[in-house]
Amino acid sequence: MATYRVPVFRELARRPGIDLLVCYGKVRELRNGEPEGFPSMYVPYYAFSVPGGGFVWQMAPNSLVSPKRCDVLVLSWNVRFLALPLVLLKSRLLRIPTVLWGHGYSKHEHPFKRSLRSMLARLADAVVFYNYGAADDLATNALPRARTFVALNTVDQSPVREQYDYWSQRPGDLAAFKAEKRLAEGPNLLFVSRLMPQNNLSLALHAVDQIRKKHPSVRLLIVGEGDDEANLKATVARLGIEHNVSFEGAIYDEAVIAKYFMTADAFVYPKNIGLSLIHAMGYGLPVITSDLTSSQNPEIEALVHDDNSLLFAHENLDALIATILSLHNDKAKKARLSDNALYTIRERYNVARMVDGLEAAIKLAALNHRKTRALFAPN
Repeated sequence: MATYRVPVFRELARRPGIDLLVCYGKVRELRNGEPEGFPSMYVPYYAFSVPGGGFVWQMAPNSLVSPKRCDVLVLSWNVRFLALPLVLLKSRLLRIPTVLWGHGYSKHEHPFKRSLRSMLARLADAVVFYNYGAADDLATNALPRARTFVALNTVDQSPVREQYDYWSQRPGDLAAFKAEKRLAEGPNLLFVSRLMPQNNLSLALHAVDQIRKKHPSVRLLIVGEGDDEANLKATVARLGIEHNVSFEGAIYDEAVIAKYFMTADAFVYPKNIGLSLIHAMGYGLPVITSDLTSSQNPEIEALVHDDNSLLFAHENLDALIATILSLHNDKAKKARLSDNALYTIRERYNVARMVDGLEAAIKLAALNHRKTRALFAPN
């Protein structure tokens, strides 16, 4: 029950004709929340590793996978979930319509994995993607377009917009926060996420080391915690950039973290960016990240280079430095990117629009089920 999913399920449960039951587990790598505003059932989630990769076992009680208990099953479309093929086959035998919801691709793609994902999709009545690019790809190669839907992945923008409006009216308080965090001429950079090796935050530390030679007041504030924290702190010490880098720990209170977004010049996330991109752009903060799409999560589709954010050559330190400085040296450019970032998120990435995609897929699956049932009904 990832915290950012709670508003999505709550909105789905509000939709007319939807009687929702969410079966959920708890995952160590995520910030887990409590189900509020919708019926739920806890189902244990077991993750384990074997040579060649990691897998998950999570199986809802058999009593739920029954035409008497549900009209539509919505399942996580992840080939690492070992129970998924079993549930899909059982649902097909029992004529329970199914919807698969997931990325639709892997950052570590393999022909076998792709074939397996497509095979599972063909067993479902509808599939829901996190972005249009993945949906277009599968619709072109494996599935009819009528069975593919998109629910643009997002975080709830309501508290973000509330905090943006609140702090926008308090420039004096933001100035005091900047003084507290020693944010001066900058560039003032921000990273908010789990500290994991796959994010390659070390590249940003080396960029700060080089930038400080011309801009001694450069600052990078790091909000988060994770397995790579000790290694990153060791890198800061080795480079001697303790004055330029600050580890702020994990912050989940939107009213607190908003000040970080509102006082930064850019959000730097070297690679593997996901929902953090939506969070940052929701505050009008331009994002700087890798131009290698395959190293990113589906939310990268929201980023348009030189329109609402900036891309740099993948894992190229000089390119990252040049990109940061290009934004720092051009205030008009920063303002343009900021305005466009706000527009992108407010117009396209909100919970209501995300749930529209889910609801449409569920209704199609239910409609197909009613048509099939009518074919087999006795005269």
